[in-house]
Amino acid sequence: MSKTLIISGATRGIGKAIAERFAKEGINIAFTYNSNEEIANNLAKEWGEKYGIKAKAYKLNILEPETYKDLFKQIDEDFERVDFFISNAIISGRAVVGGFGPFMRLRPKGICNIFTATVNAFVVGAQEAAKRMQKVGGGSIISLSSTGNLVYTPNYAGHGSSKAAVETMVKYAAAELGEWGIRVNAISGGPIDTDALRAFPNYEEVKAEVEKRSPLNRMGLPEDLAGIAYFLCTDEASWITGQTIVVDGGTTFGGKIG
Repeated sequence: MSKTLIISGATRGIGKAIAERFAKEGINIAFTYNSNEEIANNLAKEWGEKYGIKAKAYKLNILEPETYKDLFKQIDEDFERVDFFISNAIISGRAVVGGFGPFMRLRPKGICNIFTATVNAFVVGAQEAAKRMQKVGGGSIISLSSTGNLVYTPNYAGHGSSKAAVETMVKYAAAELGEWGIRVNAISGGPIDTDALRAFPNYEEVKAEVEKRSPLNRMGLPEDLAGIAYFLCTDEASWITGQTIVVDGGTTFGGKIG
């Protein structure tokens, strides 16, 4: 029986790369999108035809985490089991106003939205996934994070703080779900070249700084995170849980001198 991955926000960037990596391995994909139904359905069709797997898209607003419960009920009707859950979706645009900016311009609503989409959405999604993983003898849960809680990044205080929080939540989940055979980890990516990052007003500055800091002289790509995500869901990683795996091209250490 084919295994199933549930991943939030998989129509572009990191989520898309992860979903396709799993599809290549013959794993069924249940993924969410926020607004563009046509793109999501086209991706589901493409992955299904290309890799011979079942793929289906579902609409989800991660600013309303409780709706995950109804989402999982829909997935129950379409898929026979849940083996892997990856919390990847992020928010941008108007939702982060007051949360993305210098410290003195931060506002409670913007910060709250970021924490809701990052931490609360992970909690509810992981809870629902764990209930189903328990029935099949275990599974793997992953939250995407970023090195913005390790390295100062301009305007990133709201996001960076939420990443620190979700990494701690991952540890608690790992400690309590292990008895069910469920492993829980986080993947902390350095700046990855995605549409979301290109939307930052200081994108060119960030890119130049990352290339300068990395011993590998380049920015990260979505595929750089897809491989580690798949690895963490395989038996090769069967004794890895409660960890944050940093995938940053060596940038966190501080970069090269000269």
